[in-house]
Order: sequence, then C-alpha cells, then structure tokens
Amino acid sequence: MMTDEPEAVLDARHLLCPLPVLKARKALAGMRPGAVLRVLATDPASWIDMPHFCAGAGHELIGAEQAGEERVYLIRRGARVAGED
Repeated sequence: MMTDEPEAVLDARHLLCPLPVLKARKALAGMRPGAVLRVLATDPASWIDMPHFCAGAGHELIGAEQAGEERVYLIRRGARVAGED
C-alpha cells in the first residue's frame, strides 16, 4: 500500500540553486521505489527547479506548498529513475 507519509526529510533550507535539487537527487537515489521524500527549501528557484527535476528524473511531485520563504515538497521516488540501468 502506498502512502504519502514521508520516509525521509531533507533539510535544504538556506541552500541556493542547484543544491536543493542535487541533494534531493542523492537522497532519492538511496530510497526504495515508491518511497516519499519531504524536502524543505528556501531557495525561490526551487519552486521552478523541483517540478522540472521530478519530471525529468522519473519521480512524482505529489505536493508543493509555500509558507513565507519556506517551500515544502513531497516527492515519490519513481520505479525507474532516469540514468539508472
């Protein structure tokens, strides 16, 4: 059964582009397919970068919220990730 409950949390606050995406890629690579990663970020560019990263890498962006300067993303790891063979 799939759940949207995060299995891991990545604190990428106060990191600038491209670090939030690079750290999310690394964290997701170590997770099982279907697992959910919660990413905390403050970089305004992450609002654009995170959805593009997910679409290009085979992950599902299942949630994105913004509260003040903080952005929170829920990403479900894809079954087959781009670049993995």
